[in-house]
Amino acid sequence: MLTAAENETLCRVEGEAPMGRLMRRHWVPALLSEQVAEPDGRPVRVTLFGEKLVAFRDSEGRLGVLGEFCAHRKASLAFGRNENCGLRCLYHGWKFDVEGNVVDMPSEPKESRFAERVKQKAYPVREAGGFVWTYMGKPEEMPEFEPPAWAPTPGAKVSALRIELPCNWAQIMEGQIDSAHSSSLHSSDMKPARGEAKALDTHWVRPSTDKNPRIQVQVTNYGMRYAAIRRPIMNAQTQDYVRITTFVAPFTALIPPNSSYNVASVIVPRDDTSSYFHFIAWTEEGRENISPEAWRKFCVTEVGMDVDADFRPIKRHASNDYLQDRALMKTGDSFTGIPGIPNQDIAMWESMGAIADRTSERLGASDIAVIQFRRIMLDAVARHEAGAPPIGLEAPHLPQAKLRSYQGVVPKTEDWRTLGASPEEAAYLTGMEEEPEEREMARAAVA
Repeated sequence: MLTAAENETLCRVEGEAPMGRLMRRHWVPALLSEQVAEPDGRPVRVTLFGEKLVAFRDSEGRLGVLGEFCAHRKASLAFGRNENCGLRCLYHGWKFDVEGNVVDMPSEPKESRFAERVKQKAYPVREAGGFVWTYMGKPEEMPEFEPPAWAPTPGAKVSALRIELPCNWAQIMEGQIDSAHSSSLHSSDMKPARGEAKALDTHWVRPSTDKNPRIQVQVTNYGMRYAAIRRPIMNAQTQDYVRITTFVAPFTALIPPNSSYNVASVIVPRDDTSSYFHFIAWTEEGRENISPEAWRKFCVTEVGMDVDADFRPIKRHASNDYLQDRALMKTGDSFTGIPGIPNQDIAMWESMGAIADRTSERLGASDIAVIQFRRIMLDAVARHEAGAPPIGLEAPHLPQAKLRSYQGVVPKTEDWRTLGASPEEAAYLTGMEEEPEEREMARAAVA
């Protein structure tokens, strides 16, 4: 469990909160490219770390992320006209380009040159992996942008969903790196079967009935890799079923893949008590991927049916108990009565409250990865506040595009620590062992 002060440090991201300052040193996956796909289309509101912004694509396809409120009289630019390479405020017609420069100021005399002395807040923008990215830290500290782990090359195929949720980022991320819950919460959607782990149209299958995984963690300077080791259905005496999740601080969890596609989660804090959750299916260049439409249908998160155009839930939410069907639970057709893997998770995350009370938890051996996640991020904040580089940007630096997760049945003698790793990642991981101090702390936490 955490102290109340540690919990505040972990969850709070607004203003000068240390966690928010750390996260702003990274490129932030702010919204999906499809939300601003149309040049001169509708500006889109997005809130990051409590800061209200507006994103748009101009006439030439350039992306801008500006402060939402006009520098003049603070009217919202979300109502603005996106036209002729700029976003024009409706109130007095001031117009800003993607860099925040004033390109027209019809309400002021041109000879005053007032426009030259005004600048709308604007953040640098990049586009990759189906996302619009922005950097919100100090300009002189801006790291080089690099491809994300779920789109390591321009030819990678990405299908993503997005949901705005009323709970803090940490309890969502903890759910993504908690392998033990999948054997219960998702048991109707991740069914045991002989053979390899694969994705069917209606559910996933995996080669184990074991609900009590052994958790082993390898801490890295970009986050951690951890293995959930289970008994396989076949040859359990000589083999293990290993699922490796890679946490790439601060926003990404690489979920164990299946034979059809890789899986990733991206969690971005909206403010202290709400977040943007993204669930991604992706494949390497040259491989087929599940289509975006099929992915959202499989996850029961279709736009216009389950979520609105701004990706807010409209069908299943806390006020109607996510339309939980207890008749299906009684017949055994559904363990939870809630369709869709993300919806099952969302019900659990939101039920904890906007910020979960972690001071009274009773954690067990299956929670070691969650314990380590908390320690990693609290340590990263403390070190950053003391002047160290942000987590993930320290030397030796591994680009995210070189990081992977893993799932498979292997001989018990196999060292899991480099399974599924790219050559660059394997070279980094080789020789690393679980730190004794970290191991003892994890054991003490569950004692």
